[in-house]
Amino acid sequence: MHTVAVLSLKGGVGKTTVALGVASAALRRGARTLVADLDPQGNATTSLDPPLTERTLADVLETPVRSVLERAIAPSVWSDQIDVLVGAEELEMLNEPDADNRRLENLSRALDELHTNPLREEPYELVILDCPPSLGRLTRSALVAADSALIVTEPTMYAVSGARRALEAIEKIREEQNPGLRPIGVVVNKLRVRSYEHQFRVAELRENFGPLVMPTAIPDRLAVQQAQGACSPIHEWHSPGAQEIALTFNMVLAKVLRSSRAGRHRVRGDEDVPEPETTEAPAKLSDTGTG
Repeated sequence: MHTVAVLSLKGGVGKTTVALGVASAALRRGARTLVADLDPQGNATTSLDPPLTERTLADVLETPVRSVLERAIAPSVWSDQIDVLVGAEELEMLNEPDADNRRLENLSRALDELHTNPLREEPYELVILDCPPSLGRLTRSALVAADSALIVTEPTMYAVSGARRALEAIEKIREEQNPGLRPIGVVVNKLRVRSYEHQFRVAELRENFGPLVMPTAIPDRLAVQQAQGACSPIHEWHSPGAQEIALTFNMVLAKVLRSSRAGRHRVRGDEDVPEPETTEAPAKLSDTGTG
């Protein structure tokens, strides 16, 4: 089971779009996947449209035991191969900036339980953590629990500083709590290939982050909003724009899976937690144009 955190420290860059796109590519590949919605806005949960659950991820972060997990995970409307660890607005109340290590490790404990004792006979091959655009407890918990991290940005003047802060956060967690964590790429979203400004910003990202910037970008297409609004995987949305984007997500997933390593890290101090009582080519970053 490989766990990837999808993050950005700037809102509005399409982080959830990337998380859902990778999940769609995993579904097409036949990989059983869990999407954990850590963003209090709950957009991933809305697009995956699972049935109502008795518990949510907010409960799991407070009490990471199997009985709570079982009540917080549900199949998505996409397929029974894609499950959702359901998000909730209550997550915002848990997003304190200075949570202690014990609380930061609760998500990792919960995922370790799913790895050791899968909910079904077929275990998850991939877990996608959709993080909020901030560096509070929720994103830090995801980085403690993850094997790898995928940074999402857009080609704007704030792209470099946002990506740099995200990389610094990854490095800090790697040094202090999760030595196996590694950044696997910077994904550029909402690219308009004919925009000179976008090409300038992409070049700036490449200059600063080199090969971490993925060679293909996610083009700015209406198909993304259409598919999400219809609660449909982008790979099943039949338009030229959707198929172009789907190819890009296939490449992102391939890089995620290439970064996989055997097994999961274990958090320090696994004391028992008591149970509660009750078809076009993808857009290339080297493309040029004006506009």
